[in-house]
Amino acid sequence: MSGELAVVLHTHMPYVEGYGTWPFGEEWLWEAIATSYVPLLDVFEQHGDQLTLSVTPVLADQLEVADLGARFDTFVTEVRRRTHAADIEAAASPAEVEALRHSLASYESAAERMRALGGDLLGALAPHVAWTSSATHAVLPLLATDAGVRLQLQVGIDGHRRRFGAWDGGFWLPECAHDPALDLLLEEAGVHATCVDLTDTGLDPLRPLRSAAGPLLVPIDREIIELVWSQGGYPGGAAYRDTFRRTAHDHLAHAVDGTPYDPARAAAAARTDAADFVARVRERVAGGGLCVFAIDTELLGHWWHEGPQWLAAVLEEAGTQGLAVTRLDDALHRHEPAPAPDDLPVTTWGTPRDLTTWSAPSVADLAWAARDAELRVVAAGARADARAVRELLALQSSDWAFMTHRDLSAPYAHERVAGHREALETALSSVGSLSPAVRNLAPDASPAALLVP
Repeated sequence: MSGELAVVLHTHMPYVEGYGTWPFGEEWLWEAIATSYVPLLDVFEQHGDQLTLSVTPVLADQLEVADLGARFDTFVTEVRRRTHAADIEAAASPAEVEALRHSLASYESAAERMRALGGDLLGALAPHVAWTSSATHAVLPLLATDAGVRLQLQVGIDGHRRRFGAWDGGFWLPECAHDPALDLLLEEAGVHATCVDLTDTGLDPLRPLRSAAGPLLVPIDREIIELVWSQGGYPGGAAYRDTFRRTAHDHLAHAVDGTPYDPARAAAAARTDAADFVARVRERVAGGGLCVFAIDTELLGHWWHEGPQWLAAVLEEAGTQGLAVTRLDDALHRHEPAPAPDDLPVTTWGTPRDLTTWSAPSVADLAWAARDAELRVVAAGARADARAVRELLALQSSDWAFMTHRDLSAPYAHERVAGHREALETALSSVGSLSPAVRNLAPDASPAALLVP
């Protein structure tokens, strides 16, 4: 069988809606909508049958908020217009002014598209969403109990089915954190396939594995991913917009080589790099196999401004060069899996490929806080109301440890953990006296999964 490429886009945002604004909090959501989610809609509409889109339940929770469109519109019209105007006034050259006008135009375009959608971005994404994930992106191997894992799985899967209908069993393991001990729980929940990072195991990265418990373990292809997601990847090219050199008001007006940003120059670079990417994947799968190119959706647009253009060019170039690009669920019917080895280790896509990012001494307090909360809620069983369950799910998010370990917004992460932990204490000591809502987080949560023997 000839080889093929599966592009998997993992779309995720921790629950920030209503939890702080600039520089930490819900502005992250508005930025992701403006720079990634809306710009990618055209790619999904034109090439959705070739892409595998995963949306985490916790992101869907936020995109489901009733006034999402109005609040996003306010962010663009009252915040981004003002901050761009201030930077334009202070610009050092006409070329910088043009680059900032291009930046503002992209926000205005996103706002216009959201108005046309009636603010229903989730509805626009829905036809393309195939895979789900755990409720709040918990690192499942670090949970303390099977009941806690079942809760994350059930809430996430139930939410996906309510929102999107049919589900073929595709499940994104948060942080690609896989432990063979999870496989039976995944199988029980209806998971048929998930992605894993087996880079350092010596196993074939182009062939799926069949776990003893049932689910397919599909290796992501780190060699191909790093053409994009690495220090020397395409986004570091001279012509692309520099994500790290920012203006006084946090905008981007320069290319990586330091010159004022030129959109036409960057678009040409995106087409060139797309052709190079397709050629390299063709060579990679010349002898057969399944190349899984899996990245965070937010890399395309938010971290790499030209990412959506590049992806569209890849899909067009693949047709020109004769590279098959397919949805992962479809590809798995064509590639015979090998039996998973009995000694498969715990793996993630962290650095190194283990649980260190979420369990190292620097984040031990967060890991233990989440495990302690889980044990207390599981012990409470039927006495734990929906509010307590939601606060537990919020505590279990992988993002708090990631932010701390990488020194990215660590104070905000600790503030969120402390707040959810305090609310959990109140909920457990005052059953029935609090509203079951934690804004819109995990509306499908209930203690039922905790009661499974």
